[in-house]
Amino acid sequence: MVPGEKPLDYAMRLAREKARAIHQKHAADLILGADTIVIAENEVLGKPRNAADAARMLRLLSGRSHRVITGVCLTGPQQSGKDFEDARAETTEVFVRSLSDGEIASYVASGEPMDKAGAYAIQGRASRWIPKIVGCYFNVVGLPVPLVATMLREYGYDTGMLHRG
Repeated sequence: MVPGEKPLDYAMRLAREKARAIHQKHAADLILGADTIVIAENEVLGKPRNAADAARMLRLLSGRSHRVITGVCLTGPQQSGKDFEDARAETTEVFVRSLSDGEIASYVASGEPMDKAGAYAIQGRASRWIPKIVGCYFNVVGLPVPLVATMLREYGYDTGMLHRG
């Protein structure tokens, strides 16, 4: 993050940078760039650097809520042929029950949190710790599919290609 940058702006900037980098090489294609961040106690939690960092993040999330923000950038040709770039974001609030040190240690030892922003996968073993979310579940998984579908429709693309499988 650059100094003074808000988390929402940070997520959207990362998504734009990813989309633009690919668009430069594939200008005729429709490109989707996305980046998900977790914010807890005013700290942006990326992917943990190691097991100790994962445990630290999980302790920070334990017993409170946090926000998950995914920036999405869609770029490419519209059906009319004119190029476009559209960046938007989805925010979801996630509530985590209080976790014991043993639960955290066992989860970290499983390896699941090591490549996840915020050190957890809502669709995995950590699901048992999440009693409530407010917002889009798919956003927490990593891609807010309803938002992406809306964006695609607005630019004339068929959303039948979007499915989980």
